[in-house]
Amino acid sequence: MKSITATILLALSLLCSPAARGQGAAEAGADGSRSRIKIALNLYSFNTPLTDGSETLESVIEYCSDAGFAAVDATGYYFAGYPQPPADDEINRLKYHAFRRGIQFSGTGVRNDFTRVDGAALAAEIRHVKDWIVVAARLGAPSLRIFAGAGVPEGDTWDATARRVAAAIDECGDFALQYGVTLALQNHNDFLKTAEDVEKLFALIRSSAVGLMLDIGSFHNDPYREIEQTIGYAVSWQIKENVFIRGTETPADIPRVMDIIRRSSYRGYVPIETLGRGRERERAGEMLRKVCAAGEILESTH
Repeated sequence: MKSITATILLALSLLCSPAARGQGAAEAGADGSRSRIKIALNLYSFNTPLTDGSETLESVIEYCSDAGFAAVDATGYYFAGYPQPPADDEINRLKYHAFRRGIQFSGTGVRNDFTRVDGAALAAEIRHVKDWIVVAARLGAPSLRIFAGAGVPEGDTWDATARRVAAAIDECGDFALQYGVTLALQNHNDFLKTAEDVEKLFALIRSSAVGLMLDIGSFHNDPYREIEQTIGYAVSWQIKENVFIRGTETPADIPRVMDIIRRSSYRGYVPIETLGRGRERERAGEMLRKVCAAGEILESTH
């Protein structure tokens, strides 16, 4: 009979080996369903080197393949000519490069602001998101990260702004349905600051093509409660190194976060995003190991 330690080590090695490509073991969630996660890297983790040219999308994809990530969230900012959509040749070249290295695309993302009051400016933001919905579909990315917007404009109210944001998201969501793309709305401590903000906005959104990119670092009061409160909306994640507890930045309790995910019925990609400058490869690898180490408490299926 195997010892408990040997069983745990076997489960951890199966979960986190490069061969497993970051794919987690299945386990029953709170509702009895089976949960399966795949660990991805949000390429904003390499923002500085991707911006200054010391890394390319191709080189970061190669790193992710070697490190054992299952996928990348290829933020749109790093494609040539952003905010304009990339040429088909660029998309096809990157798809082939990722395919040959066993890397999937968990998503891509844009900057947008749906809180704008001016009608022409808001229409331009909607067109921008629609353009990148098409890019996501061409890339084979199942989701496009969007924002609600910068905040409540001067002279406006939160509720009035929320109705405008929800209408813009619904229009984009209807468009996204035609392309098989899900919009992943990120809580970013901007217009969406709290779990209650997320709940109120989703109550106004009718499109079935919209879910939450649950950013654990952007709830600045009681993050673990707020993660649990909003996980039912989640279609993707940003697992960050730090969280804010009553406004104070502190290292994230990754085992606690992974346990919340495990106890839910969430299935799908769980992207990591490391912030800051320098040691990008080392820091991304350290976060991957932390997330994998949290898998020690997964029940082995072997």
